[in-house]
Amino acid sequence: MFRFAAMAVASLVLAAPAFAADCSVQVEANDAMQFNTKSIDVPKSCKSFTVTLKHVGKLPKTAMGHNWVLAKTADMEAVEKDGIAAGAANNYVKSGDPRVIAATKLVGGGESATASFDVAKLKAGDAYSFFCSFPGHAALMKGTLQVK
Repeated sequence: MFRFAAMAVASLVLAAPAFAADCSVQVEANDAMQFNTKSIDVPKSCKSFTVTLKHVGKLPKTAMGHNWVLAKTADMEAVEKDGIAAGAANNYVKSGDPRVIAATKLVGGGESATASFDVAKLKAGDAYSFFCSFPGHAALMKGTLQVK
C-alpha cells in the first residue's frame, strides 16, 4: 500500500510544471504616502502582468488617494505633471496618454484597484518606473519595474 501511495505522489510531482510564473503582484499603499515595495520583477515568461493596488490606510481618496502608474523612467516626470493637470476626475492620469503603460484608478483607504499590461510592450534595456500620480506623492511613492 505504501509503495502504491508513494508512486502516486511521485507521478503527481513529475506531472506538475517545473516552473509556473507568478504574473501578478499586490502593492500596498498607506496614509504615510508609502508603497510597501520599491521594486517589482516581472517574469519574462508572462504574457500579461497584473498589479493590484490595495490602500491599507483609512483616509479618503480626496485627502490621501493613491494610484499606481507605470511608465518609462524617462517619461515619469512629464506623465506626473500632465496627470496633475488632468485632475482627480481623471485619476490624475492624462486621458489617452501613450506614455502610460498601465494605471489603476485612484483609491482611498480600504479600497483596491487593478491594472494589467502586456509584458511584450516592455523593451529590454529600457528603464521603467511605477509611481503614484496624486499631486506631490511621486516624490516618495515610486519604484522600479523590470522584466527578468
